[in-house]
Amino acid sequence: MTKLLTLAEAAERLRKSEAQIRWMIHRGTAPGSALIGGRRMFREDQIDAWIEAQFAREAS
Repeated sequence: MTKLLTLAEAAERLRKSEAQIRWMIHRGTAPGSALIGGRRMFREDQIDAWIEAQFAREAS
């Protein structure tokens, strides 16, 4: 089962502030997330895939 990260944990993992992550969600540029029980949650594997996609995009 995939580990779920809170907004704060995802921000720490991406080295961004929570406000920056919220702005990325608003713009549609953040890793996938969902509201679960009223809290914004991210799947750890989707964060990892998003990071890899950013590196792949920059390399091309």
